[in-house]
Amino acid sequence: MLAKDAERAQARDLRLEGLTYDEIATRLGVSKGSISLWTRDLPRPTITQGKRDARKAGAKRYYDLRRSRVFVERQNEKLAWSNEIGVLSDREVLIAGAVAYWAEGRKAKPWRTYEVVAFVNSDAAMIGLFLRFLTLLDVGPGRLRFQLHIHRSADVVAADQYWSEILGVPSDVFQPTVLKQHAVKTNRKNTGTDYHGCLSVRVLQSAPLYRHIEGIWWAVKTSLPSSLLGPSRVV
Repeated sequence: MLAKDAERAQARDLRLEGLTYDEIATRLGVSKGSISLWTRDLPRPTITQGKRDARKAGAKRYYDLRRSRVFVERQNEKLAWSNEIGVLSDREVLIAGAVAYWAEGRKAKPWRTYEVVAFVNSDAAMIGLFLRFLTLLDVGPGRLRFQLHIHRSADVVAADQYWSEILGVPSDVFQPTVLKQHAVKTNRKNTGTDYHGCLSVRVLQSAPLYRHIEGIWWAVKTSLPSSLLGPSRVV
């Protein structure tokens, strides 16, 4: 019997035992295309629940390992870029803080012209950046008011403790918590022990500070192509 004939016979026997094309190809060291050609006339094997569970477990192990490897690779790439940037200067923090505020902070509108500095975020690092930014603008802690915004279904006490530790202040100095109504139809992803709600940081007597922040933002805008800029608000 030729080697090819022997492999074909083995492949057919293994297929009748219930092995998949991939499993037969791996065991015999031949292509999956050849396995298909040799066994296509045989009935499709019945997959038992045990074999189905074993395949599912194998796939999970594979993807868990792959996910871990990809995560490490991505983290190393981010770390390399972080090291290239290095520690930010005070001037760079002022720019970063103004941009962060203009993206996430409260802004005056044509229909609501009063100027108030208030910044809300769920990321402790973003809150930290904003607080350092305020320190560089000579805003003392006495002018700050903190308030937790969180869904009713969350652990409010744990969230209070979390933000209290982040800020280094007792939670009883916070303004009354704003409880957000949970919509049952909404498929929220921000749940579990890592969800701490959002923290609002409001600055008292902040109209001049607001104009200071917007002025820094205007300076940032000068680096952009004029085609990307909206109508100027400078008078």
